[in-house]
Amino acid sequence: MTTIYVIHGWTYTVEPWKRTIAELKEKGIKIQMLNVPGLTAPSNKVWTIEDYVKWADRNIPKDAIVLGHSNGGRILLNLLSEKPGKVKHLILVDAAGVYEESKKRDLNRKASKVFAPLKKVKPLRKVYHKLLGASDYDRAPENMKQTLSNMLDSDKKLDISKVTTPTTILWGQKDTTTPPRQAEKMHELLPNSTLDFYANWNHAPYISDPAGFARAIAKTVKSVTNVDPSRSLASKTKGVI
Repeated sequence: MTTIYVIHGWTYTVEPWKRTIAELKEKGIKIQMLNVPGLTAPSNKVWTIEDYVKWADRNIPKDAIVLGHSNGGRILLNLLSEKPGKVKHLILVDAAGVYEESKKRDLNRKASKVFAPLKKVKPLRKVYHKLLGASDYDRAPENMKQTLSNMLDSDKKLDISKVTTPTTILWGQKDTTTPPRQAEKMHELLPNSTLDFYANWNHAPYISDPAGFARAIAKTVKSVTNVDPSRSLASKTKGVI
């Protein structure tokens, strides 16, 4: 059975992954979910991208197949920009890591401080979250608010072009969190990558299309495990499925 090491995105539960994990198990693929400190594993500290890179490096064996969704992709891109030979193959799913200026994000952070007293009044909590768009930043514990800010800021210095690891990019065309233009940018910067868009996926394909998501992962694993060792595991291709 082939094992894939997965770093999930910014979530406090991996329960929604269960159907995809079950589908993959039937296809002979085991998912080893790495519980991210501060999210699905307890931690009261403020984390930096450097901390997460060291954590990922410790928990992922050499020559593994790894998958990063959203913030998990960001962590893996940072790790592999330093150690591109660490793993056999990288799968990026609607991954974070492309830096874009965001006035809305900056305004939301400021508004979060201004309107913070509202969330202490129970009848006004819904108003508070509606005003701020109920983003991950607004909902997070205090240490993870700073951690999320650290993650977003880290994209400024991430050099994606240093990741020479063979990479498969899987992306939802309906993704509004990390929109398709970011997939295009990653594909452009990653020298050994393929890119496939999926018409019916949003930012969380394990929710919007768990069976299709499992098939896409299984297809990638098959291409990696059956590859001729004298050939590259990835090349510059792009498609829509």
